[in-house]
Amino acid sequence: MKIDDLKKSNRVEDRRGQGSTGGGFGRSTGGGGLGTNILLQLLLSSGRGKWLILGLLLLTLVGGGSGLGNLFGFDSGGYSNTYQEAAESSQTDVTDDEAVFLSKVFQSTEDFWTEEFARNSRTYNPPTLVLYSGRTKTACGLGDAATGPFYCPGDKKVYIDLSFYRDLTTKYNASGDFAMAYVIAHEVGHHVQTELGTMTEFNRTRQQLSEKKANALTVRLELQADYYAGAWAKYVDGQGLLEAGDIDEAMAAAHAVGDDTLQEKAYGRVVPDSFTHGTSEQRRKWFDRGYQYGDLSHGDTFSGDI
Repeated sequence: MKIDDLKKSNRVEDRRGQGSTGGGFGRSTGGGGLGTNILLQLLLSSGRGKWLILGLLLLTLVGGGSGLGNLFGFDSGGYSNTYQEAAESSQTDVTDDEAVFLSKVFQSTEDFWTEEFARNSRTYNPPTLVLYSGRTKTACGLGDAATGPFYCPGDKKVYIDLSFYRDLTTKYNASGDFAMAYVIAHEVGHHVQTELGTMTEFNRTRQQLSEKKANALTVRLELQADYYAGAWAKYVDGQGLLEAGDIDEAMAAAHAVGDDTLQEKAYGRVVPDSFTHGTSEQRRKWFDRGYQYGDLSHGDTFSGDI
């Protein structure tokens, strides 16, 4: 992705090196959560039986829910505020290459969604990007680098430890800068859902459903975030910012985090009723649909066949 002529976001908090102390995760009040992210990370590690038990215990403590192939930590929402405020951090001008890239990608998502909301007679209130290392406090509890990137609707911030850059290639075989851009765009997609009220309705509905039906609803939420990521990709393509292979990198990343792909890798089998993000084919399909239309109006994943 060509970023030389892009400006950096002024909505970046650089908390790297600050560390964090404090309690554990906040209990979820519905929707996805950090606990789910931990679970899939543990499933991808060695010693599956022992870690599965630990992951399930953590999942129970935080209330269960969505969280992307938690690979990319695509969280969905509905957390209580374990901390009354996120840790204070001054705005700093990030200068290293990876941070600058993410800052510019983040700004481009703001540019796109501001325009798209205006076309729909709405006002877009952009989120904040938080760069941290190790752990950091959030309105959703204690964020940990092991969970991967995530969005916290409680403070409307996207969190990422830059070590995830390496994880994309080494753990998930999804290399390339646009694979990373897709991850950020997906997380911002959850903020778009918050802005539109989709997240609130999702959490309200989900609490009334059985686990199986709640999982199926969460899949639809996550696929919509993939659609929004694709819509942003069409925008930057129209700006002449994409390079050869960029869309392939994003599609490869979407495929890598499909529930079926992750479960097959972890277990050698899949359990469709446990899916919370969709199959690799579904994730690619909805990203591609977003890339095709590039708008809000064609991203309804909650009606009809997905």
